[in-house]
Amino acid sequence: MTSILPRRRVVFPGLIDWLDNPWLFGERNAMRLEENVTKDAYVLRAELPGFDPGEHIHVTAEAGMLTITAEREADPEGPEHSEFRYGTFCRSVSLPERADTAKISARYVDGILEVTVPIEQPGKPVEIKVGKG
Repeated sequence: MTSILPRRRVVFPGLIDWLDNPWLFGERNAMRLEENVTKDAYVLRAELPGFDPGEHIHVTAEAGMLTITAEREADPEGPEHSEFRYGTFCRSVSLPERADTAKISARYVDGILEVTVPIEQPGKPVEIKVGKG
């Protein structure tokens, strides 16, 4: 049985992207983030569905900044119409003071990348003993 419905035609191809972007001059391929800071850790969650975390997601920390980069390539013989976003997605955020970038951990579950950066606790004051010799 063939459909009698006409093929869907997009009148303004960029309109959906424009409406989906909260800021007119914002990054086209922005990822959505959630941040949480506790006394022990900074936790960043990034919405990245459909990415291969082993090959296409990279996390770096440098000069007080945490950067997540993800890439998705379109299939050259893909669908005629797609509202998926392809290309490079990148976000950088400032890390809190005393973030221990040597102990960063990350996990990817159900399209969500969760990056945890421990926060070093301020050093305890050194006790000075009074006594002879």
